[in-house]
Amino acid sequence: MKKTTPIRVLLVDDHFVVRLGLASLINSQSDMKVIAEAANGTEALVLYEVHQPDLVLMDLRLPGMSGIDCTRAICTRFPGARVVVLTTFGGDENMHRALQAGARAYLLKDVRREDFLNTVRSASAGECQIAPDVAMRLLQRQAAEELSAREMEVLGLVATGRSNKEIADRLAITESTVKNHMTNILNKLRVPDRAGAVAAAMRDGLLSL
Repeated sequence: MKKTTPIRVLLVDDHFVVRLGLASLINSQSDMKVIAEAANGTEALVLYEVHQPDLVLMDLRLPGMSGIDCTRAICTRFPGARVVVLTTFGGDENMHRALQAGARAYLLKDVRREDFLNTVRSASAGECQIAPDVAMRLLQRQAAEELSAREMEVLGLVATGRSNKEIADRLAITESTVKNHMTNILNKLRVPDRAGAVAAAMRDGLLSL
């Protein structure tokens, strides 16, 4: 009987204990094994080129280069790369950007053990694994109107507690224009007030404080 070559995995996470736990789980499987670990995006790029792994498990929040930028860089330089994002951040914008960067799956760190292992196997085989709840949220995001760059500026200042007048002074626009932007923001995010807009933007990964 022909022996199956294990799936060679590169772990990318800045927390040693997280990497230790993931490596223990992966190495306990007969059909997969961790061949390298990186604590940041720059290191991950170097290790990918050296080891050419079958799969990369990528955290989003990394020192220096973000997980999304690292995913994009790997997938651009190595079109056949298979990256699975594994993160604690579930905002819709994070999901969208990660998949747009080339990730084949997006998992939260509270994922069930079997779902995690099945995703690793499927992604390493070239399949795109999008959980039903993630797919639904992405469809909803696409259906919603996106905020303009100016609206994002206004919303970012709202999140810091600034009033309409303070925002107007900061952006060198009229207070009336700020109010118009706020009306558009509330309509697009489908929320009733400023607090709801900030909460929705943080939930969806548009803002991080």
